Amino acid sequence: MENKSSIKFSFELLGFLEMQDNRFLYYVFSLAVYVPTMGLSGFIVHLVLTEESLHKPMYLLICNLLCNGIFGSCSFFPKFLIDLLTSSTTISYNGCFIQSFSVSIFAYYEILTFTIMAYDQYLAVYQPLQYIILMTNKKAAHLLAFSLMSSFIVILVAMILTLRVPLCGTQIKNIFCDNMSIFILACIDTFINNIYGTIMTVALFLFSTSFIIFSYIRIYVVCHKLSAESSRKAMHTLVPHLINFSIFLVGFIFVFIRYRVGSAKLPISGHILLSTPSLVLPPLLNPLVFGVRTKALKVKMIHRLKEVKKWKFL
Repeated sequence: MENKSSIKFSFELLGFLEMQDNRFLYYVFSLAVYVPTMGLSGFIVHLVLTEESLHKPMYLLICNLLCNGIFGSCSFFPKFLIDLLTSSTTISYNGCFIQSFSVSIFAYYEILTFTIMAYDQYLAVYQPLQYIILMTNKKAAHLLAFSLMSSFIVILVAMILTLRVPLCGTQIKNIFCDNMSIFILACIDTFINNIYGTIMTVALFLFSTSFIIFSYIRIYVVCHKLSAESSRKAMHTLVPHLINFSIFLVGFIFVFIRYRVGSAKLPISGHILLSTPSLVLPPLLNPLVFGVRTKALKVKMIHRLKEVKKWKFL
């Protein structure tokens, strides 16, 4: 196959060929996911930023999680929707790397944000008297900034390693670009890319999962020692984190399975089904779960909607 690394070319997203017959159905379904995701997430983010009573670590962390979800959705849905309408199956060389970088940043930062939220819940339940000192808005901001910077550096190195290899193919077995799908098109051995990606991903997975499991177990133990009412309140706060992290973890495992099975053995529909849930479901479900189950947010949301309705009819 001809080496095409010396020129800028377009990649072909083979997943769109699989969708051509029902592309309008996929468009309607995707729009029905994207619009509520952006609308509800944006509403909650605006609420947290404008309501002084919500300027607390817990709500700032939720706000950050939703902002990351907005970023992740915007890195996928706009181009996906346009391609469905126009029957396009290509993405530019630069556009592919930008999308791959954005999707990877979203995934890494998402799991680190869940880790910080587990730490926040651990302090709130395990050390309630010292919580105000141990977890401040400033500390939450520092943890989030460090997580974002770490994610940026890890993904940047991965993208640089991919950019350095010559590519001998342009066909990507998916509906969006990700780093793995690009460097498996390399003309040369990608041992360094594989080792770096595996080490970073496994390290992140083990650290975050172990820490979250440890925190939740300790919280569960404390809840059993409290009164029934206190235990119920603590578990009510904990459940949304467990639900959303579990959903993200399942998607993460799907991606891991996809890469381990091997590109040649897996049909294109398999690539799509294994890679899209971790990108689509968390941004959609995060605002639904936190908006419904977090009492203070729910109350503020209802109050703000009533105000809007009141002004509308004045």
